[in-house]
Amino acid sequence: MNQEAGTSPEAQNLPGCYRHPDRETGIRCTRCERPICPECMVSASVGFHCPECVRDGGGSGPAPAAARPRTIAGGTVTADPRLFTKILIGINVAVFIAIQANASLATDLSLIGAWPPAPFQPTEGVADGQYYRLVTSMFAHQEIWHIGFNMLSLWWLGGPLEAALGRARYLAVYFVSGLAGGALAYLLASPVTQTLGASGAIFGLFGATAVLMRRLNYDLRPIIALLVINLIFTFSWSGISWQAHIGGLVAGLITGYGMVHAPRERRALVQYGTCALVLLVIVVMIVIRTAQLT
Repeated sequence: MNQEAGTSPEAQNLPGCYRHPDRETGIRCTRCERPICPECMVSASVGFHCPECVRDGGGSGPAPAAARPRTIAGGTVTADPRLFTKILIGINVAVFIAIQANASLATDLSLIGAWPPAPFQPTEGVADGQYYRLVTSMFAHQEIWHIGFNMLSLWWLGGPLEAALGRARYLAVYFVSGLAGGALAYLLASPVTQTLGASGAIFGLFGATAVLMRRLNYDLRPIIALLVINLIFTFSWSGISWQAHIGGLVAGLITGYGMVHAPRERRALVQYGTCALVLLVIVVMIVIRTAQLT
């Protein structure tokens, strides 16, 4: 994501990371004072250290296992910080191509609450036990503009977020947000409405990115402006599932906050515990709606 657009004069004067000069940062190593970006930050008892300062003796030699570079959320720093983002985009594109080749596949993968509608007994949909639709609908797109917008957003938001959180935590935010969007759509939308697309997960990345930028003291105006524009489209265009967008956004805010604000000594417990609590709420929504429809 381009951090320069709409930034304040102070943000434009931030130094670049010593390992990635193109990435502006307001964080410095507490030992050597080198400027470091989220990918290079290693959490310490006080502040963050750069990768060199966590190595043995004077900054030379391999980093010991207990002091290997970690992201701000405690994830492992990897050689390709966008790998899982690329994989997610690849899956979405592959499913889109399959749907273009066989249009009926969209119906098989989309989120449908119950079909046929009341007073008939559902024989298809989540209410009939097809819970897999909550996941498959996250990767199904029919229109080129829909997948184009979602994949661009996934690349702009997902790449930096994956680098900052680490792969496992990034995937947790992505899937919990997508499931939350699907669950809220299932709960509030008409049961015969088809819902599909990665928008719920994308809005979750918006929420988590905003939390991360606030944690790093970055200028929030660019991400807030993008989010407001997307929310305007959400509520002004027909045929858009506002339930999926809002559900994903709320889940992204909550899980993102848990990821970047978890105390270091109980980091994994708080991070994945937050995800588990959101998943519990998702299950409750699904159970309530299923009981209503059956």
